[in-house]
Amino acid sequence: MKPKILTTLQEYSWSLFLADVMAGITVAMVALPLSLAIAIASGADPATGIVTAIVGGLFVSLLGGSRVQIGGPTGAFIVVVFGVIAQHGYDGLVLATFMAGLILLVAALLRVGNLISLVPEAVVNGFTIGIAVIIATSQLKDLFGLSVEALPADFLEKLPALWEARATASYPALAIGLVTAALIVLLRRLAPRAPGLIVAVGLTSAAAMVMALPVESIGSRFGALPSHLPMPSIPVISLDRVLELLPSALVIAFLAGVESLLSAMVADKMTGGHHRPNAEVLAQGFANVASSLFGGLPATGAIARTATNVRAGGKTPIAGIVHALVILLAMLVAAPLAGYLVMPALAGLLILTAWNMSEPHKWKAYFAAPMADRLLLLLTLVLTVVADLTVAIGVGVSVGLALRLRRRNVPPAEWETPER
Repeated sequence: MKPKILTTLQEYSWSLFLADVMAGITVAMVALPLSLAIAIASGADPATGIVTAIVGGLFVSLLGGSRVQIGGPTGAFIVVVFGVIAQHGYDGLVLATFMAGLILLVAALLRVGNLISLVPEAVVNGFTIGIAVIIATSQLKDLFGLSVEALPADFLEKLPALWEARATASYPALAIGLVTAALIVLLRRLAPRAPGLIVAVGLTSAAAMVMALPVESIGSRFGALPSHLPMPSIPVISLDRVLELLPSALVIAFLAGVESLLSAMVADKMTGGHHRPNAEVLAQGFANVASSLFGGLPATGAIARTATNVRAGGKTPIAGIVHALVILLAMLVAAPLAGYLVMPALAGLLILTAWNMSEPHKWKAYFAAPMADRLLLLLTLVLTVVADLTVAIGVGVSVGLALRLRRRNVPPAEWETPER
C-alpha cells in the first residue's frame, strides 16, 4: 500500500517537475468548470465542488497508488448525492461521505483492491449508462431555460414536469448550451491539450453577459462563491443517523472504489505503468474522510481528468498536487469570476459529459455480447434510472456473480474502459 509518490520522488528531476506543473495547470482548468457543474447537478452549493477538487484531489495524489491519477468530484456521484441530499439533507451527505471514507480505509486494510475484477463489466456499464441518462435529463431544465417551480427528483415524474413547462423554453438559453457543447467538441479536436472546457464555458458565458441575454448565472442563483476554504469540522454522529445513512455510505464507497480503480486501469493502459490497487483504495478512503471534514462531496479518481493529465504530459503524482493547488489559488483570487458562468453553458457541458459517459462507440459491442450480459446490462440500466442506484448495484452485482459461478471456466473481465 506504499503511495506512488514515494516511489517517483526517488528519481525525480527538474524536467519531470516542469512537465508535472504544466500538466497540473492544464487539468485544473478542466476540473474547475466540471467541479462547479457536478456540484450544482448534485443539488449542492457550487463551492462544494471546488472544495472537493482541492481536498479530495490533494489526498488522492499524495497517497494514491497511481502515478497520474487525478481525484475530485465526478459525474458518477451525481445521482446518489442528489438522492442523499433530498432525503437526508446536506449534513446527511457529509456524514455518509465520512462513513464511506472509513469503509474504504477498512477495505484497503483488508486488501480488497484486487476484487474489482469480480465486478461484472456489464454491471458497471449498465449503471454508468443509467447515470448518464439521469444526468442528461436533469440538465434539460437549465439547457432550455425552463421555468419549473419544483422539479421532481424521480425520473418518471421529471419527464412529464419538463414537458408541461415546454412553453417557458428560452431560445437564448438553448443557444448558449448548444454552442458551449459544440465549442468543447471543436476544441478537443483542434487543440486536445488545451483546457477546452473552461475556454468554451468562459466564452459563451462572456457572450451572454455582453449581449445581456436573459439567462441565469451561478451568481444569480447561488450568490457569490466563497474565496477561501471552510474550517474543517467533524460531522455530528449518532447511532440512529449512522444506521440510517449506512446504505448510502456503502454505495458511495462502492462507487468511489470502482471508479478510482477503473481510472487507474485506464491510466495504466495509456502510460504502460502499473498501479497499486490497495494503495488507491486507501487514498480514496482518506480523500473522502478529508472532503467530508471540509464539507465537500464524495471524491474519487476522475477518468477524463486523469486522461487529460496523461495527454498534457503529467508523469508523477506531483501533477495532481499542482492541480489541487491551482484550483485553491483560483478560489482565493478569482472566485467572483465564477459567479458569471451561466447555467445553460454548464448544462451543455454536463450533457456532453453524460454522452461521453454512455460510451456510444461501445454500443455495437454491447449488442454483440452474450445474451446474459446484455440482459444484465439492461437490468442494471433500468433499475438505475427508474428505481434506485443502491438497488441497481445490489441486484446487478448479485445476478452478475451468480452468472459467473455458472461460468467457472470464464476468466475475469478484461477491462476496456475508455475515458469518461
